[in-house]
Order: sequence, then C-alpha cells, then structure tokens
Amino acid sequence: MGGADIVRLPKTDSKNDVLELEAQVERIERECGREVGSTRLMAAIESAKGVVNAVDIATSSPRMVAIALAAFDYVMDMGTSRGDGTELFYARCAVLHAARVAGIAAYDVVWSDINNEEGFLKEVQLAKGLGFNGKSLVNPRQIELLHQAYSPTRKEVEHAYEVIAAAEEAESRGLGVVSLNGKMIDGPIIDHARKVVALSASGIRD
Repeated sequence: MGGADIVRLPKTDSKNDVLELEAQVERIERECGREVGSTRLMAAIESAKGVVNAVDIATSSPRMVAIALAAFDYVMDMGTSRGDGTELFYARCAVLHAARVAGIAAYDVVWSDINNEEGFLKEVQLAKGLGFNGKSLVNPRQIELLHQAYSPTRKEVEHAYEVIAAAEEAESRGLGVVSLNGKMIDGPIIDHARKVVALSASGIRD
C-alpha cells in the first residue's frame, strides 16, 4: 500500500499544530484504508515560540518520532543571522532536551553550503557531540558524509562488545558489580555500548 511513512510538519509552533495535522492524517488513513496510527509525525521547530513549546510539541502525540530545529526562520525570528553557531546554542539545547523527555529523536539544522564539506563535517561533529541523532539534509551528497561521521570506529565497537560481554558474565554469576579492566561499568555505560553496537549495523569506521 502506498502512502507516506513519516510526515514532517514545518513551522511547528505549538502542540495544537501537531494535533491538527494528526487529525488530518487520521482522516486520510481511514479514507485510504491504511492502518490508523501507522503514519508517523516529525515536527520542525523554526521560531522562538516553537523552541519555548518544544517539550509540549515533542510529547503531543504517540505518532511523533522526531523533532528538528530549522535555523533560517529561527534566527530571523530572533532578529539575528547565522554565524558561528552561538546564535543557535539555546535552541539546540532546548530541542534536544525536549526530544529526550519525549523519548524521540532530535535532528540538527540544515547545512546549506553544499560545497563546504569541511564546514559541514565540523557542524556534524558539534551536533553529534551535543547528542543529536543526525541532521536535516538538503543535498544527497551530504548523506554518506553524515553516515560516516555518525558511524562508530572499529575500536569503539570492539570496546562495546567487551562491555556487553562483561555485563552478561556478571549477570550470569549473580554479581552486583560489573567491571572491565579494573573500571566499574554501570547501567548507562552498558546502554551506550548497546547503542554503539546497534549503530555499527549501518557501518564501521576504521
């Protein structure tokens, strides 16, 4: 059956924007014989109002799988312009925190200078370091660059498997404390290791 898997809503300012779209999507699903609830939603936040309402937007519907920050309209709304990224710092953090509260993905802003790969990769590393799941893209040339940047290294994958193995061994022996090479391993470290292994399915960097 045809149809969109995900609908991205631009200029999302509030929870009501999402709910209005959700009602329209549900109507279309019913009319087309598609399973109700199968179409996911993603909200693009592009204004000061949207940033302030980011948590409400991110938690507005069980259909929501991600929120994304869109820079151009946001900086216009704030009365500034794109610079070194300082102008986006609060908005990035607000959108990212909202996504984590909702348990959904967060995507960073578009890099529009498609011929500046160095600048693109520098911003990708910033977004990755903050915790974004990826970036919105405007050109297919950026896809492989982004995938490579987000792929774990072989060393990271090997360490992740060691962490998981140590955790499983400790659990099988009924040990309350997990250690690897003399260092304690707690729940968040084990969870991170599992995420690294999951990411490695899409590719590994040398």
